[in-house]
Amino acid sequence: MSYLVQHRIPLTVCPLSNTKLKVFNDMAEHNILELLEKGVRVTVNSDDPAYFGGYVNANYQALADSLNMNEAQLKQLAVNSITASFLPEEQQAQHLEKLTPCK
Repeated sequence: MSYLVQHRIPLTVCPLSNTKLKVFNDMAEHNILELLEKGVRVTVNSDDPAYFGGYVNANYQALADSLNMNEAQLKQLAVNSITASFLPEEQQAQHLEKLTPCK
């Protein structure tokens, strides 16, 4: 895990897929917040939405509903997704500016 943090290697996490495949029996058991708090660059994604039950927004919603996530955690997941993308840095900056500041 320290290697992932040190080298800022992003992990694409597909929560609905993780529960459908029984990596976690219930979304409330998901470890994404633990990884996030340890500084791992986790991102929320979807994996074959027709089969696993949802696009990216449904994956965010499932996490938020089950893990009682706060605004800062949700924002960090979005930031991770933008900065882990292959967009040029100036386009990343444009998207990051659109995120509302946390209270």
